Amino acid sequence: MTDPICSCRGTMKSISQISLSLRVLADSVGLTSRGFTAKIPGTIFSPAFSGFGGIGKDDLVFVHNVSLPSSSGYGIRKMKFLEVPQIVWGLNNQKIAFARACLTAVMLNRTLLMPSLSASLFYKEIDLLQPISFDKVFHFDKFNSLCNGFVQLGRYSDLVNGSDVFELPKGSGRKWTIGRDLDQLRQFSKDPYDGYEIIRIIGKNPFLWHDHWPVQDYAKVFECLVLVDEISAEAGKVVSRIKELGREVRREVRLLQNGTSKVGLLQNRMHVSSSFLEPVPYLAVHMRIEKDWMIHCKKLEQRSNISEICSSKEEIMGRVGNIVGLKTPILVYLAVADSLLEDNSILKGWKEGLLPYEKKKLGVAGMYKRHPYLIQSAIDYEVCLRANVFVGNSFSTFSSLVVLERTQKMIRTGVSRPCGMDVKWPSYAYNILGDSEGPRPWMANMSHSSLHAISYGSNEVFC
Repeated sequence: MTDPICSCRGTMKSISQISLSLRVLADSVGLTSRGFTAKIPGTIFSPAFSGFGGIGKDDLVFVHNVSLPSSSGYGIRKMKFLEVPQIVWGLNNQKIAFARACLTAVMLNRTLLMPSLSASLFYKEIDLLQPISFDKVFHFDKFNSLCNGFVQLGRYSDLVNGSDVFELPKGSGRKWTIGRDLDQLRQFSKDPYDGYEIIRIIGKNPFLWHDHWPVQDYAKVFECLVLVDEISAEAGKVVSRIKELGREVRREVRLLQNGTSKVGLLQNRMHVSSSFLEPVPYLAVHMRIEKDWMIHCKKLEQRSNISEICSSKEEIMGRVGNIVGLKTPILVYLAVADSLLEDNSILKGWKEGLLPYEKKKLGVAGMYKRHPYLIQSAIDYEVCLRANVFVGNSFSTFSSLVVLERTQKMIRTGVSRPCGMDVKWPSYAYNILGDSEGPRPWMANMSHSSLHAISYGSNEVFC
């Protein structure tokens, strides 16, 4: 196949020679090839040369007290851009693809043009894809604020000359290795390609690109993704409804403990003050038993020769009921793709003390249906992230990213090995057998050199 590095069209522009001269000049006076780096305590100034007019104030990126990840350099140029294809597949595959596009832009020292996400789940029939702008799902300004100095998002209105584009085909096929992909990115961070205002990557969606970055770099991007207020509020409504039902259960328990008969519960519920009722915990289960998942996981078990991927409804219920140290009664929220579910009995068969609820029983099914698939998944993700206890499948990207974020939250509190019920925000993998016939405690390996285990699944849960 033709090496994409050599796929330059036409004669390279004279800017490459000028850029080279500027680099020589910069080196001669002690500047770096990306501009100069003046360090003042607490702040890094990292300007970049913009065209032929020197350095303007709009080209500066200020980084305040940020410990930049190893791949980030000293800042991102605001007037050089990377453009990527529409991002597709499920929500969390799209988040990984977005992060991979961000880290590619970092490696090229460019601002990432705000990409288009996909509201629908059709990933093979391109004409059926329903595009949705990034800023309809995540806060644009908050992302740039939280990731300031590491990753920068730009808008198409920021372009000066939208026709100054070089198209970069991503490699594919057996001959295209991780090493060649990395060499390609390094090559395109230099002249003459570096002179173009836009490098437009064409080819497969970013989720299928090669991975060159450690988990910590991905985690930093994920930390900067904040749901827009409308979606966050919808998730808040679901969590509030779960806790409201939990308080009702707690009142009933207190009344029964005080000797009130079941007949008298209805009349006496309101006489139990809620002021002494502590916050009501809930457990979220990402219950992967939908028809598309069962087909996928069985094929995956055959290919990988691993038996700990698929879990039946009965196995999930049994293992969740055997979590060591789990205090009952507790509400159990079942995060499941209802439209793909063929089993309508998921509320039956749970151990006494586990009170299962799904969207319909919670009374929020109508709210979910008002949104496209991507938004529904984002709401469920947030509900699982906020849960007191989370149980998922280690081969699910959704579950893996929830656990990654929960691991980050625990690490920030000073916990070095957050496994088991004796820590805040514990997580478990129900597809892997743990102690007492329960699920295996689970945390993300934040020191891993790549995101491969998380993006494609693993039975190594680091606990």
